[in-house]
Amino acid sequence: MIDLKQYEIWFVTGSQHLYGPKTLETVAEHSRAIAAAFDASSHIPVKVVFKPVLTTPDAIRELCLEANSSKSCIGLITWMHTFSPAKMWIAGLTLLKKPFAHLHTQYSREIPWSTIDMDFMNLNQSAHGDREFGFIGSRLRLERKVVVGHWQDDEVQSQLGVWARAASAWADWQGAKIARFGDNMRDVAVTEGDKVEAQIKFGYDVYGYGIGDLVKAVNEANEADVEKMVQAYLDEYDVMPSLQPGGERNASLREGARIEVGMRNFLQAGNFKAFTTTFEDLHGLAQLPGLAVQRLMRDGYGFGAEGDWKTSALVRAMKVMSEGMKGGVSFMEDYTYHFSASGDKVLGAHMLEICESIAAPFGKPKLEILPLSIGGKADPVRLIFDSLTGPAIGASIMDMGQRFRMVANVVDVIPTDEPLPNLPVARALWLPRPNLKVAAAAWIYAGGAHHTSFSYSVTAEHLQDFADMAGIEFLLIDENTRVQEFKEKLRWNDLYFHLSKGL
Repeated sequence: MIDLKQYEIWFVTGSQHLYGPKTLETVAEHSRAIAAAFDASSHIPVKVVFKPVLTTPDAIRELCLEANSSKSCIGLITWMHTFSPAKMWIAGLTLLKKPFAHLHTQYSREIPWSTIDMDFMNLNQSAHGDREFGFIGSRLRLERKVVVGHWQDDEVQSQLGVWARAASAWADWQGAKIARFGDNMRDVAVTEGDKVEAQIKFGYDVYGYGIGDLVKAVNEANEADVEKMVQAYLDEYDVMPSLQPGGERNASLREGARIEVGMRNFLQAGNFKAFTTTFEDLHGLAQLPGLAVQRLMRDGYGFGAEGDWKTSALVRAMKVMSEGMKGGVSFMEDYTYHFSASGDKVLGAHMLEICESIAAPFGKPKLEILPLSIGGKADPVRLIFDSLTGPAIGASIMDMGQRFRMVANVVDVIPTDEPLPNLPVARALWLPRPNLKVAAAAWIYAGGAHHTSFSYSVTAEHLQDFADMAGIEFLLIDENTRVQEFKEKLRWNDLYFHLSKGL
């Protein structure tokens, strides 16, 4: 469902005619070599395309307009091999609507001490050519990522790869459709927000549907497709005996399969990339969608429970960012605490909807049917598993009224202290960084939501790059966080985002 190779990053080099045709030919040769190396790099998941060296304002402007109109281009990597007077870039950069990363590098790695002359110096001028370009980016107050180092270094290619993944997620959001089955649940505040402002700011659109629209799709599910789905369950999971063919609860498994077939058909027909459900409005559905949601998330869909369309969109974005990487991404909720002398911990889960992409690798997830104490419907089928262990991050986007804010917390997922035989949901246990008291206090001061998009593969760097592209506030809670400093940052950010509207 997610193919990052459909996207292109254009490698754009700046120079000028002052140096003569021979130098410009060398500049182009070097640029082709760098673009080809990036295109072949395992760190960069998208295509990197060389573009002719830019030496005039008209050429720069035309390229930026071409990038804007290209469906495949998701951003530019810019590099000033020689000196490229920055006034030439004003018209193009002010029109550019795609993200760009500023690569500050040099073709030659080291100074050739015994042979260096002015020809070498004139050709390898990025040390001050990129500073000229950097000035105009700052003068125009343009968001961009600056990457410094030799282009062959793994660290440089890794940073560009992170940025490319964020740019892919940003491109995926443009024109994306989110299906919202039912409305916001009860009086919950943080899951609501301004959908019009979100479409203006982020590019995706939220479509509301009554539960009857979903029920119709479920009821129209083809029996052969339902049977095929049931067989997939039997093949992929450790299915409890009562749900297997001939078991007394097999009809519930088939109903879960019918719900999944119907939801898939609805989402595919409408070209949706994410969706929400709610356990308050289930009229016409036999059971709350649990297994279907888990599997749809596994296949790349974004999801948010209880009408939470912002988290649904963020889960999708983080799915795109992490495509092809180890780990996984899931909808998540901080559910309950373990206050202990051995270390305060968070048990994360939800009633049903945790994505199997984060399941621990030992054994198959269990497919079971158990009671659900809320929702007032038949017992739903769901996958139960312990999650992967290791570093992870949980992130949330909130509508703060005057702006959107993203807050993220780096955590370390650990094994549970003891087995959890009576907990009928998938779960993860983690130690927040720097610790629960600081992390929870900072999260609450920031107004962070109780729902998150949770990932073992996406990092704070991915999220920072993505937030910069979106032009929203980003707050990170990690091992360096101190509550008082965090509160001060919140106050300074309030002032900055208020004043920046007039800058």
